[in-house]
Amino acid sequence: MLAGLVTGLLHTRCGIPAILAGILTQLALYSVNLRIMGWGTATGTQATLPIRVDNYALLVSSRHIRAAGLNNPLFLLALLVAAVIAVLYWFFGTELGCALRATGSNSSMSRAQGINTDTTKVLGLMLSNGLVALSGALLAQYQGSATIDMGRGAIVIGLAAVIIGQVLLSRIFHNFSLKLLSALVVAVFLSIPFWKSQYFTKAVRKGGTSHA
Repeated sequence: MLAGLVTGLLHTRCGIPAILAGILTQLALYSVNLRIMGWGTATGTQATLPIRVDNYALLVSSRHIRAAGLNNPLFLLALLVAAVIAVLYWFFGTELGCALRATGSNSSMSRAQGINTDTTKVLGLMLSNGLVALSGALLAQYQGSATIDMGRGAIVIGLAAVIIGQVLLSRIFHNFSLKLLSALVVAVFLSIPFWKSQYFTKAVRKGGTSHA
């Protein structure tokens, strides 16, 4: 959540674009993660950290994937996901959560309604980064190790996709793909009753009904 706070402040207070602010925070976290993983070692930094269930009280571990008890990671993860969804559902129903949702939908209109969009943007980044940190911690526990390069390829692919979409496609198509997708969805749902009556309804047998 602190990383999200830094990213949000770089974006809202320093005027740095959101993508670039995220990249800067990621670069800074490389050194922070090296120091955290090397805590208590002679060098003070470490690129790989083994996380064994024998040495740590882990919440989830792949060693118990076939267990039929409460220590099965799938069961624990299902409970955790349900709890997170319930908390988020409650939060987004509050006044602050509604302001956060409104900022994501239309920041200009939210600002016109008196919502401090800079604060809600920072809050949204903090919340999302907290969920990412929780997911990363659970993944490291499950696989039994953590490396400094975990997820780097996915981050590069995601950033490249966002940049290509914002810089190229938005200028070329000018919201064309979104409108096309909406039209296709509406057309499919309007065609379902016709398809159902034509192809999926059984024909009524002749002489099947009696006349009084």
